[in-house]
Amino acid sequence: MQTTVNFTIGQIVHHLLFDYRGVIFDVDADFQGTEEWYEKNTSTGAPPKDEPWYHVLIDDDGRVAYVAQRNIETDLSREPIEHPLLENFFINYEDGHYQSRHALN
Repeated sequence: MQTTVNFTIGQIVHHLLFDYRGVIFDVDADFQGTEEWYEKNTSTGAPPKDEPWYHVLIDDDGRVAYVAQRNIETDLSREPIEHPLLENFFINYEDGHYQSRHALN
């Protein structure tokens, strides 16, 4: 099955269930966590494991989230994110999008 990735690295998103904003710093084509993590963290309705999952720096929080594609949407505020790890992944913020520090292959 071909999976469509709807969001990109550096894009700011909004979590639909937990109402936080964040920036994507990595993408997995499908779920790459453990079964234990999945059981513990998906009590809000088990999102599909065969769809994209995103690594997200949570705004004004300092935490990192692993989020199923179905639970996020594009954030339209165009406001930058505040996170202590931001500079590890991104070099610039422009027009509502962060520029990755690392070249993508």
